[in-house]
Amino acid sequence: MPNPIATFDTTMGTIKCEIFLDQMPITASNFIDLANSGFYNGLHFHRVIPNFMDQFGCPFSKDPKSRRSGTGGPPDGTFKNIKTGATETRSNGGNIKDEFAARLSNEPGTLSMANTGSPNSGGSQFFMNTVHNDFLDWFSPGESKHPVFGKAVDKASFDVMVAISKVPSTDDCPNTPIRMNSVTVA
Repeated sequence: MPNPIATFDTTMGTIKCEIFLDQMPITASNFIDLANSGFYNGLHFHRVIPNFMDQFGCPFSKDPKSRRSGTGGPPDGTFKNIKTGATETRSNGGNIKDEFAARLSNEPGTLSMANTGSPNSGGSQFFMNTVHNDFLDWFSPGESKHPVFGKAVDKASFDVMVAISKVPSTDDCPNTPIRMNSVTVA
């Protein structure tokens, strides 16, 4: 069975990404569960940095100017691991366990889990790499450990990621809000 494709409908264009369910089943299943529940719909990109990345997925970003943007996650609960059928858990503020399974680098166009820097602190937030951020690889030296779970399927999708990263911002928050109208997975 081929990996699912996520379609991100944003106010700056459409981004399509393959979700690596085959290699990152816990992280991918968490993302798919949140997307299918409508969790991401109506949220805004809360952190964009040129030549680095676009961060998204905080529930507080429904208000694009909220000072709490970047600090939230999904509710605690469970979701189904689509690959194995196991029940996985979100706890301690909607966090999932770190999945250091596939050695996928934070290359341009990849989706990677955001976290607080502490182990097992990723939940709903992720970022879209616009350059090769290999220093964020979970298997690289250093403290930042961000597992990759997807990648843009075409240049048009990557170009939208880059365009988002380059919008004028204040303290890395876009001056003109960039809304995620919907995320669908098929």
